[in-house]
Parts: sequence; structure tokens; C-alpha cells
Amino acid sequence: MEVAIILMGLLICISVIAIKFNNDRIEFPFASKPHLFTAAERQFLQLIEHSVQGEFRVMCRVKLSDLLSLKHNTDSKIAKSAFLRANSKQVDFVLCNKDDMTPVMVIDLVYGTGANGHNTQRDFFVSGALETAAIPHARIKAKAGYTLSDIKECIESKLVPLRRRQGKIPFAVMQEKPSIIKPHNKPTRPLRATRNVAA
Repeated sequence: MEVAIILMGLLICISVIAIKFNNDRIEFPFASKPHLFTAAERQFLQLIEHSVQGEFRVMCRVKLSDLLSLKHNTDSKIAKSAFLRANSKQVDFVLCNKDDMTPVMVIDLVYGTGANGHNTQRDFFVSGALETAAIPHARIKAKAGYTLSDIKECIESKLVPLRRRQGKIPFAVMQEKPSIIKPHNKPTRPLRATRNVAA
């Protein structure tokens, strides 16, 4: 009996020493990145901030799961799958209400890979999820040379429902100047934009 107690005590001592030894050898192979954002992201962030003129807060690199919540009574299997997918997705910029940080609009940069400057495929999960949640989603091709008015027009074309609720845009006025982004009821394949701003 005494031998068993001694062996147990010895085993505990060895375990404690082993844990301490391993903790002392933890390595952190990190270095600070020179920039938090790429040059294109910095340029767009500045353009977006100037375009909204302080009306909204601009948040960067937000997980889709931080923007959306699951509907009540969703099947548990579907809910788990949807949450895992949303948690793995990230959007580039989110315009939020300054008072309560409610998401107002999402903006993604589109890095061109084809002749027309669009990505080969739209992320239909992101587009569909945001549309279901009634959060406007703009996809803007990443390239140099955009003006403040270009970005502002793109943003405002997506904020038409909000502006109507605010009473800032009468319906008749909007009919005179159609949006540069073609509205759609369901996520569709990327189309060539009428201007080289919105994707």
C-alpha cells in the first residue's frame, strides 16, 4: 500500500515537472506585419470613409457569422451547416449605423481574374445569405483610378431602400436615374457592369 502511494506521488511529481518544462519551451514564431491592409484595401477604405462623410462607421474584415443570426426553429442540422459556412466567410467592409452599430451595407472588393475584371465565380452563399437578411451587398472591382463620386454613386445605388425610408429620395426621382447596379431577386451570375465600378 505504501509503495503504491509513493509511486503515485512520484508520478504526480514527474507530471508537474513535465508540464512546467513544456510550458517553458512554448514558442511564438510571430512578427508584426508591415501593413494591416493591402494597398487596394487602404485606398478603398479611404474612399468609402470619405464617401459616407461620417454618416456610418466603416468596419473591416467582418465574419459573416458576426453579421447574421440563425432564424428560430431552423432544423438543427441545417443550422449547424449554415453557421459553419458563415463562420468561414469574411466580407471586406461593413457600413454600420453610428448609434447602434446595426449593419447597413456590405462592400466586397472583387479582384479581377478574367478579361472582364470579375472573379470567375460569385460567392453565392455570401450573396444569398445577405439578401435573405435584407443587407445590401455591393461588389466593387479592385483597381486604381476610382474617384470619390464613383464610389459614392455605387454605395448610394445600394442604399435606395434606406434613403426612401429616410424620405431623402422620392420614388419618382429614382426612376429618372436608374441604378448602376442592376437589381435582382435572387443571386445571379456576375454580369458585366454598365460602368467599371460595381461588380
